[in-house]
Amino acid sequence: MRFAFFRAEPDPDHIEVAHEACAFRVAVKRRPAARRFTLRVSNATGEIVLTLPQGASMDAARRFADSHGGWIAARVARLPMRVAFVPDAEIPLRGVPHRIVHWSTVPGVARATTDAEGRAILAVAGQKAHLPRRIRDYLRREASRDLDAAVARHTSTLGIPARKITLRDTRSRWGSCSSRGHLSFSWRLILAPPFVLDYLAAHEVAHLKEMNHSHRFWSLLHRLCPRTEEAERWLKRNGTDLHRYG
Repeated sequence: MRFAFFRAEPDPDHIEVAHEACAFRVAVKRRPAARRFTLRVSNATGEIVLTLPQGASMDAARRFADSHGGWIAARVARLPMRVAFVPDAEIPLRGVPHRIVHWSTVPGVARATTDAEGRAILAVAGQKAHLPRRIRDYLRREASRDLDAAVARHTSTLGIPARKITLRDTRSRWGSCSSRGHLSFSWRLILAPPFVLDYLAAHEVAHLKEMNHSHRFWSLLHRLCPRTEEAERWLKRNGTDLHRYG
């Protein structure tokens, strides 16, 4: 006797949820540890995620998401407006608003300067189609320069070197330190005031000695960065906002 075995259909990457005249793309994530259906709208990316338990029915998950169309619409409406890297857009650089200006089609690099009225601008040269990339490259270079200097200052105080520094565009954390002494930071820290970037550099450098968040770690961090509490308050209030640029 032969038995036929049928494989369950794989989950879709996403589903669409309609509400009134809008349709929302909802990512589908199945988590073994999940105990119920949940919906989340990321303030950083705008992504809508439906999480479901390992053994849950996909049809039931769709019904759950459809029944929360109004909730999704309300949350999306409250998201901060995203700011693209385009001419006349205003973005922060080291906490100071700068207007993006495409000033020449002659090949060149972006630079921070002031206009005729003394207002802060980011002047970008080259083909207009390449402007977003040039702005992003400029911000990453500036972030690398500031973070390299801050890390060097704090590691000199600590007496323990960092073996490697990398920049990423992480959404869930601003920095990290590996057991191998590799430090990683979000390039978006260059958008924040300098004392915030300095705090994150000090935070990860402190982990070179204390790979934990013990009392010893916080005591060391406060010695490296006296403005720790102020920087943490700033990030709590404004950190998510940094993700809406670009």
